[in-house]
Amino acid sequence: MKIYNTASRKIEEFKPLKQDKVKVYFCGPTVYNYAHIWNLRTFVFEDVVVRTLRFLWYEVETTMNLTDVDDKTIRDSIKAGVSLKDFTQKYTKIFLDDLEKLNIQKADNIIPVTTLISQMVRMINTMLRRWYAYISDDGSIYYKVSKFKNYWKFANIDLENLKSSVRIDNDEYDKDKVWDFVLWKAYKKEDWDNYWEEEFELSSDKKITLKWRPGWHIECSACNMAVFWPQIDLHMWWQDLIFPHHQNEIAQTESCTRKSFSKYWMHSAHLMVNWKKMSKSLWNFYTIEDIEKNFKNEKRSVLYRALRLSFLNWKYRDSIDFSFDKLQANINTIKKIDETIKNISYASELSKSKEYRVWVTKEFSEYMQDIIQEYIFRLEDDINIPEILAVFHSFIKFINNWIKNKDFSYEEYEAIIDMLDTLNYVLQIIDFDVLEENNEIPKEIVEKFEARNIAKKEKNFELADSLRDELLKSWYKIIDSREWSRVEKI
Repeated sequence: MKIYNTASRKIEEFKPLKQDKVKVYFCGPTVYNYAHIWNLRTFVFEDVVVRTLRFLWYEVETTMNLTDVDDKTIRDSIKAGVSLKDFTQKYTKIFLDDLEKLNIQKADNIIPVTTLISQMVRMINTMLRRWYAYISDDGSIYYKVSKFKNYWKFANIDLENLKSSVRIDNDEYDKDKVWDFVLWKAYKKEDWDNYWEEEFELSSDKKITLKWRPGWHIECSACNMAVFWPQIDLHMWWQDLIFPHHQNEIAQTESCTRKSFSKYWMHSAHLMVNWKKMSKSLWNFYTIEDIEKNFKNEKRSVLYRALRLSFLNWKYRDSIDFSFDKLQANINTIKKIDETIKNISYASELSKSKEYRVWVTKEFSEYMQDIIQEYIFRLEDDINIPEILAVFHSFIKFINNWIKNKDFSYEEYEAIIDMLDTLNYVLQIIDFDVLEENNEIPKEIVEKFEARNIAKKEKNFELADSLRDELLKSWYKIIDSREWSRVEKI
């Protein structure tokens, strides 16, 4: 398997640190509001990577933090008049529900950063002892960027822009400067009661206890150290976090462990809306709730899978363009996939009763072997999902053409369902529960359907078309193949 490693800016063969387990970390959300579709595109990308590793028989353990304390969570919880804990728990639940809607596997370890205070304190004390950190005049603790010799390397920063003794305590800041960043923020009255009193070591014989709270960057380092100490195999998120966040994670962690932090880094690119940057000011800032309102007449299962497909249609390292027109096209694609699944199931049941059975033909076996080999090849080629989707759609077309013009044996139908289930492990755009739908067709609908089939057999096409139209007005449609017809609710 080969992946693009942000650290080397090259395609590399993936070789985990140890064969028994692959340690994977991805940054979690700041739980102060609804996740937007750019967030969710990134989580779909990470889900695809993890599913790919597991499909290729790697034993994977995943960890994700939840940022439940930072500038934004404190600011908005105070504005809402609720405790920080209650405020962030509300949005944590909404976020986890969104993951479920998009068939995203939840991380094995999901850790709110407020549970990692002791780990952060240990790391900061280590950095203080080694002179990678210092206490400023206002009582905050900062990381000394100039002390970390390779600070520039990961983010490819020009050292000439590095400013000595310039500090910033905001969790996020301009990307065109390098400043000493805050590890532990001194208490301010606008923080209300959101603080911790912790003890820090100024020297071997001098300690100090102050009311402080963590900065944003130390949270992910502490989360990794708590679960995976001291190294991980793969770190993921979107490319905007390469600097400062991921660069700062590397500096903090390696200052404490003196080992290379993550062997591989993968980053997804931007999500655009109609090829414009997503922004509230442009009124193109969307959440799943917005998507649901705009497509309120669509089945939720279809809508969520179509949204996932919208994210999968592009290579993860390419910027993707989202639009409601593109989403509608993907909704139509998902409906066609569902129809194919139903046709396979119906034809499979009919094939059981045939006296003469072909079992599995050589042509069919060879084609199935080609499909799975191509699928694995594309997965191992930097997880090329658009090419995998091309393989998938080609397979769907093959199935539909064969059903229309020939016929599969029951064993071949069973193999097709198994293959679709295999292909779907990473894609997650098939819902096999559609096979349970429309089992109960009203008697009057069945009678019209049977009358239509008789009219068609007798070549009374005018009557057949008239009965088909009547069924459509009742929200039922007819699906025809070479050897059979069926009716289902629209």
